[in-house]
Amino acid sequence: MKTGKNLSYRHYDLVLAVFAVILVVSNIASSAKIVDLGFSLFGIRLAFDGGTLLFPLAYVLGDVLTEVYGFRAARRAIWTGFALLAFTALVFFVLRVLPGERTWETEAGGAAYGAILGGMSTGGIVLASLAGYLAGEFLNSMLMSRIKVLMKGRLMWVRAIGSSIAGELLDSVIFVAIACAAGVFPWSLFQSLVLTNYLLKLLIEVLVLPANYAAVRLLKKSEGIDVYDTGIQYRLFG
Repeated sequence: MKTGKNLSYRHYDLVLAVFAVILVVSNIASSAKIVDLGFSLFGIRLAFDGGTLLFPLAYVLGDVLTEVYGFRAARRAIWTGFALLAFTALVFFVLRVLPGERTWETEAGGAAYGAILGGMSTGGIVLASLAGYLAGEFLNSMLMSRIKVLMKGRLMWVRAIGSSIAGELLDSVIFVAIACAAGVFPWSLFQSLVLTNYLLKLLIEVLVLPANYAAVRLLKKSEGIDVYDTGIQYRLFG
């Protein structure tokens, strides 16, 4: 059993890369479109931002990283994703302020760019996502790690779902609140987006739970590890 301090694993970098790509693409999708499901629940019209379809997979991979490699390795992935998302926002901001070519301005233009990618280029979606992501993902990873130790590694589905119930809720509330405050989404959609985002994220995570189990099993066998975070301090920085 390794302690989780050694990050020279065979597959860690691959899981980290997929984790980062999902994080960045889901944030672009969040800025691009809001989807209406066409029905209401508890009197609230259900709608979700486009990133909701993909973003839960970042939590799934966060669970995999914590379960296999431990909290420290998951924390490294979280901060890597944070940095890459910030860099993506910078790229879209630079593109927004650069002058547009005449034909492009006629056929698309800055207004279209702002309407679709405004959240990414002005920082609204990024600020909302980073705040929600950091709070929710760290809470998710911490609970996943702690419950594993307390339950002595049994019943992974309990900690995977239980940690996500708390982490996804915190993430959804912070993300939508800041996005609305930044003008990315209207406040009239606050309840709808929080409720729908939260329920969809949990549903997707439950649906992919068998794949989560399979990935964890394969990685543990291939890496020859099963990290238990005994006696560690759960800090944002190492």
